[in-house]
Amino acid sequence: MARRGFRLVRAAGSLQPTGQCRLGGPALLEPGTRWPEQSGVPLSLHAVLDTDALATWLGDELPVRPGLLNFFYLDPDLPYEEFRQLDMYGSDAFRVIPADPALAVETAAPEPARSYPAVPVHAAEVTMLPDCWDVEDEDVEFDRDQHWGAASLILREMEDLDGNTAGTHCAFGWPDTSHTLQISTRDADGPAVHLLQLAEDPDLGWGWGDAGTLYFTIPAKALATGDFREATAQVLCG
Repeated sequence: MARRGFRLVRAAGSLQPTGQCRLGGPALLEPGTRWPEQSGVPLSLHAVLDTDALATWLGDELPVRPGLLNFFYLDPDLPYEEFRQLDMYGSDAFRVIPADPALAVETAAPEPARSYPAVPVHAAEVTMLPDCWDVEDEDVEFDRDQHWGAASLILREMEDLDGNTAGTHCAFGWPDTSHTLQISTRDADGPAVHLLQLAEDPDLGWGWGDAGTLYFTIPAKALATGDFREATAQVLCG
């Protein structure tokens, strides 16, 4: 059940930026790429992941190398009294757009999308485990005379050691365990792939409600074919 992932921390001192990974800033798009929008309102660029720089650690967990991944979401601080047609939870409130690093150019967000400060990040390699409540009984073998379920096995044998990443920015691996029962970590073909978790960040100026977190996932088959149009996003609050 272990998955390879990254904790995304601000690059400073000995923590060097990992490739072109960053939070905020302009998008890195190929010329001619249309900026994503909902009902004519442009989405905001929240992060860029450089999968070439992440590929060595991810190994088979990254079956394709899409280059740069741009993560967009509808600006949560737009004056919605002026944009009543917008839906923060609609299927067009988010997009993940890949780009070839050799072709990508910095592209500023059009108004009224917010442009967040560009923060280069260091992707710290970690092995992540799921929360005990995110594991289903058929996922693991256990002695049913000793444990009432898979959650019991992990609670007792792992002493509640899990992949809890609440309040942090992460890529791949498992999402924050306080919300995993609600996040689409499974699809019809098995576990979905967690792409990105963005926590509330006062320094960058974004947040999603009370202790809200933004999650991007993608079906495993879509990732294997590089079809990031199938990526989805969810905002969940505490």
